[in-house]
Amino acid sequence: MKISDKISDHRTLSFEIFPPKGDLPLDEAYRVAAAVAETKPDWISVTYSAGGSGSTGNTVPVAQRIEEVLDVTALAHLTCMGATRADIDDRMSQLKAAGIANVLALRGDPRPDVKVMDYVHASDLIRHLRSAWPELCIGAACYPEGHIESATEKESMEATYAKQEEGADFLVTQLFFDNEDFYRFRERCLRYRIKLPIIAGIMPFTSVKQIQRMAFNCGASIPAKVVKRLVQAGSDPLDQAKAGMEYACEQLVDLAENGVDGIHVYSMNRPQVAQSARAALLGCGYLSN
Repeated sequence: MKISDKISDHRTLSFEIFPPKGDLPLDEAYRVAAAVAETKPDWISVTYSAGGSGSTGNTVPVAQRIEEVLDVTALAHLTCMGATRADIDDRMSQLKAAGIANVLALRGDPRPDVKVMDYVHASDLIRHLRSAWPELCIGAACYPEGHIESATEKESMEATYAKQEEGADFLVTQLFFDNEDFYRFRERCLRYRIKLPIIAGIMPFTSVKQIQRMAFNCGASIPAKVVKRLVQAGSDPLDQAKAGMEYACEQLVDLAENGVDGIHVYSMNRPQVAQSARAALLGCGYLSN
């Protein structure tokens, strides 16, 4: 089923998992996917890494397993950094053969050893996908605090608008730790004539090191209230992870109460994150069962 149809029918809840890198067995990814599927998500997204991280070949089999064995809609990530049109066409053939009808089209992170080939921006990939596979449901990324490489807010918003115009069906945000950033972004979308459904992406923080890495790599700002939570949690890793999940659940409830189109949780391959998120959204009435 197309994710765009799910979004138009009801407010959605979905989760992201990532496949193992390199030649590691897929059993762990299948186990995680099965555990996440027990929370009855609208879909599960499966990441795809560009630039030689080693997990690219595992996206399709994991997504296929989610669809065929777990009977859950899969959203397969697809990046174009360093890819030729022939590479993308081959990937589309694999997705079609696996019965995958939903793709999150991304540029991918730049790397020193990867050159830009036939696609400069994610919107270029979306244009090609829409032309070559008209019935495909295409998601795209958006950035509540602006893309880290964009010099201005206008530049970031215009790039998001281009994704809409090239054929994206919905947007999924990068993680954010202050819901006000999301609400301001939602208002900006109206000003920039972006009318696509916007799925809010939330990732619980698990440690000081993790949140520092997020801030550096993604450009996500760290509110003072998050820093306080980490300080209050102390140095114990379990306490820090617990504080992060509690804060994320507060974000989820607030988003639910403010009329989001959908919620996407970056689970970090931790089924307990999916379970806690679902419990929080059931408790506030966002989910019916």
